[in-house]
Amino acid sequence: MSEVLTHQELLNYTVQIAAAYVTNHATSLEDISDVISKTYQTLNKLNKDPNGFQSKTPQNPAVPISESVTDDYIVCLEDGKKLQMLKRHLNTVYKMSLDQYREKWGLGADYPMVSPNYAKRRSQIAKNTGLGVNGRRRAFKVVSQNDNGQKQIA
Repeated sequence: MSEVLTHQELLNYTVQIAAAYVTNHATSLEDISDVISKTYQTLNKLNKDPNGFQSKTPQNPAVPISESVTDDYIVCLEDGKKLQMLKRHLNTVYKMSLDQYREKWGLGADYPMVSPNYAKRRSQIAKNTGLGVNGRRRAFKVVSQNDNGQKQIA
């Protein structure tokens, strides 16, 4: 609920929540009024201060930031999982982008999101296959000339 609700909307939500609770829990007649009252008070408090029930203490990283990068893996600060690449893990598990992750943990733009050894391996593969080299053509070797004097290449 990001917008402020009217009194009538608060009452409607209170009735729906209290009815669902009473339907699914054994509740005495004396307790029903308490359920309604507490539900309304909670919704009213949330309506006045949407951040009122959020934790005020910041989350601690699973490992110290200085220990989160090793040669072979990166440790996710959210859950302590050892990974070679953080992007997919953060997106699928936490619905978080790399920028959100960096901002949450106060990481600089130069903080690696893949393990150093993994980055080196991928870089070497790219270099070996010629990726990122514009305008370079494969050098053909002249093998011989045919009877017409044309050069044959391999």
